Amino acid sequence: MDKQEIIAKLKNSLNLDDVHVMTDDGSHFQVIAVGEMFAELSRVKKQQAIYAPLAEFINDNRIHALSIKTYTPTEWQRERKLMGL
Repeated sequence: MDKQEIIAKLKNSLNLDDVHVMTDDGSHFQVIAVGEMFAELSRVKKQQAIYAPLAEFINDNRIHALSIKTYTPTEWQRERKLMGL
């Protein structure tokens, strides 16, 4: 699966400022999603928000494994500095 498909699906489905998707093999993905929408959500609700638009890809096994990190824009600025980006 192409990571651009995941980025497009998430951006079209959710109010996100930024989405980063990484993969080594096309079936195991890491998603970093940035949006103010995450400020009010619990950890579980954040995960569910990302899983929901990707459910079809998960169900038909185009996505075999998914790692999710979510940040508000403020949290992402701080995290990027810590990561050296």
